[in-house]
Amino acid sequence: MNDTLTTHTGFRFEVRRARPEDEPTLAEFFTHVTPEDLRFRFLGAVKEVSHERLAAMTRSDDAHIHNFVAFSTDGMLIAVATLASDRADRTGEVAICIRADRKHLGVGWNLLAHISKYAEKLGLEAIESIESRENRAAIEVERDMGFTVTTDPDDATLVLVRRELGARAAG
Repeated sequence: MNDTLTTHTGFRFEVRRARPEDEPTLAEFFTHVTPEDLRFRFLGAVKEVSHERLAAMTRSDDAHIHNFVAFSTDGMLIAVATLASDRADRTGEVAICIRADRKHLGVGWNLLAHISKYAEKLGLEAIESIESRENRAAIEVERDMGFTVTTDPDDATLVLVRRELGARAAG
């Protein structure tokens, strides 16, 4: 099922769950992601996204892993996202990556909002993300969306952003 989202800039795109046949498109997508954004997404130096990583992003038999792809109205893959919940389905970790020439259109904001709603429907209590402290743009979007930001206790170059969902957020 596709969901159509419209950003504050009027940019429209469709989001759906990733499928195995998306792997070649995903491989091509990552050639349009900046080296810095690859580092932010995978929290390490990545020159090329491996077949194993692409397969993990398009094929998941694990009920706790939810992979999404976002396409512009002309069919171009513009963003990918993963929501991975813990085994107790209490907290989900989210990771988003946007094509370099489609940034600053509101895609990240809308995609994160979409995943937050999806996580709530799954019954998760909170979503979080581990970010490089240098990824100021992502951290700012997350702050604007009500995430709290704390320093990772194990690595001062990272921050943990977290947002309570549903009843916990209202309470």
